[in-house]
Amino acid sequence: MDHFDPTLISVVMPCYNAAPTVEAAIGSVLEQSYPHVELVVVDDGSTDGSADILQRLAADHPGRITLVFQSHIGPFAARNAALAHAHGNFIAFLDADDAWQPDALARLHAALEAGPADIAWCGWQAFGIAATDTEPQLPPELDAADAAAHFFEHGPWPLNCLLMRRPLVDDLRGFSERAPSAMDFDLWLRLLAHQPRLARVPEVLAFRRQHPHPGGRIPRWRQVFDTIAVRRDFAHHRPDLVARLTPARLNELIHDPLLREAYRCHWRNDTESARRLFRRAFRKANWKAGDLKHLVASLLPAPLYRNLVDFITRRRSAHFQG
Repeated sequence: MDHFDPTLISVVMPCYNAAPTVEAAIGSVLEQSYPHVELVVVDDGSTDGSADILQRLAADHPGRITLVFQSHIGPFAARNAALAHAHGNFIAFLDADDAWQPDALARLHAALEAGPADIAWCGWQAFGIAATDTEPQLPPELDAADAAAHFFEHGPWPLNCLLMRRPLVDDLRGFSERAPSAMDFDLWLRLLAHQPRLARVPEVLAFRRQHPHPGGRIPRWRQVFDTIAVRRDFAHHRPDLVARLTPARLNELIHDPLLREAYRCHWRNDTESARRLFRRAFRKANWKAGDLKHLVASLLPAPLYRNLVDFITRRRSAHFQG
């Protein structure tokens, strides 16, 4: 598509089995005070009735909602499919279980134009039954280079906090789909590597729902590996943007999550993730002598490792009960 509506904001929304929340999320888009908004929803093979809800809402709001249907191949492929159907010169992202303040897009758009800037971002707040930290999170004052280093160290800001000009996301060819659980992080870093002009809106305009079991069908070991791959590739391709970090700190940021998450998975009895993470940590992380028993055990074949963990758990339980 070569020509975009110069005032239109296209909101990209992936949807997979979001029947309890998608109507409220769509309402959050349709109620925006900014007058020129289209919503492109990609249903990613839902089986819970989400598609029926989407079709009803599209019929109730003709011309405002575009529906795209695909088989279940993931949220980032869904976002890319939505981008291919978007007509606006500005792009925003909202998941099917999140929300905005009614003036969120108007405030972000005004910040973009006043800059002028390429990306506007705002504060956010967690909500939902699994939200343990509901304190407002406000964006720090950073330029693009500082923001890249900040996100590299602390992780990404939620995607529904940003509004960007369409050419920027087109230059990146949308989302990479190689590391499916960390592609929001990957997109942020690739955006910031282009040194865009940033506009900060220091107020909470976006809300992100926290679920009891984030990640869904993607195992925890894969999520950690994906995040490490994104950090590693960014450091390799843009060493200038991580130059303020010492080599030791850089290695720590890239690989230390392996050991931390391995222990978490071990205590949650996620033996498959624990084994894979301990194995990778043996080669990549800075471990200590006390970690060695876990690291060596992880070298066992999966069934033997699982049996060993079960045996130790039973012995520990018997000891405490005795």
